[in-house]
Amino acid sequence: MDTDKPEDLNKYKEWLKKEHKIEITSLDKTYYESVSNKIKQEFEKSELWETLIGKLKTYNDEYYIKKDGYQLLTNRESVPTLNLKSYNSFFLKTYRKNVLDNSNWPNPPNVGWILPDDWYLYINDIVRTELIVKYLDGVEFLIEKLDLLCKEFTSTCRPDYEAKEEGYYAVHVYTKQNVEIPMRDWRTKKIDVDIEIQITTQLQENIRKLIHKYYEVRRTRERQDDVKWQWDYHSDEFSANYLGHILHYMEGMIMEIREKQTKGKVKI
Repeated sequence: MDTDKPEDLNKYKEWLKKEHKIEITSLDKTYYESVSNKIKQEFEKSELWETLIGKLKTYNDEYYIKKDGYQLLTNRESVPTLNLKSYNSFFLKTYRKNVLDNSNWPNPPNVGWILPDDWYLYINDIVRTELIVKYLDGVEFLIEKLDLLCKEFTSTCRPDYEAKEEGYYAVHVYTKQNVEIPMRDWRTKKIDVDIEIQITTQLQENIRKLIHKYYEVRRTRERQDDVKWQWDYHSDEFSANYLGHILHYMEGMIMEIREKQTKGKVKI
């Protein structure tokens, strides 16, 4: 086995062909789009999704009463949409999991090699949506509501709290769904896949758009110990990433002042 890590996506494709006899072609993109669209269509029709859509206004009103007139959602009337992960982003993620983030290299990652036959089982955000709240405590409020909703429909609910050094803060909630997907020979099979529900604040959503391009670049290369963006204060990456940390701190301070005000400790 070749122990050298593929250094980019082209080398990764060569590695797949050499080590696993898998040649990536345009047909893989077509098949991925067929499968991902089927997952989305099935989840859109699920009772869990339809109930969540129907209850968001109720959640907002409950929070409004509980929090003395503060709104939960940035837009009470908006309806979240389900989005699909692009094939390029999907393929990049298999590269990261198999190679860049694989601490067992040259052996497979703990779940085994993530290859086309079943790689849909190991990528947890093929279908995803986003819920944007106004305040930091709204994140936990919605997590609790989603947990109750998933239990109602006997589905899993696994929150993953993200706090990255690049200044990205959000919670990704994953729920398992059993869906029927087409196979390459046009038969079908049922699989359990994760659906990602990202919950973030209005401020963090704004900063995410600024830091996303830097974050994506860093994810496609291995970290170099001698390259520290934290010390390059002239760089755009330095400014955007630390802005993310500062805004997260500010959100915490806003919550502290708001709670003290509500309890009568601060008069404004």
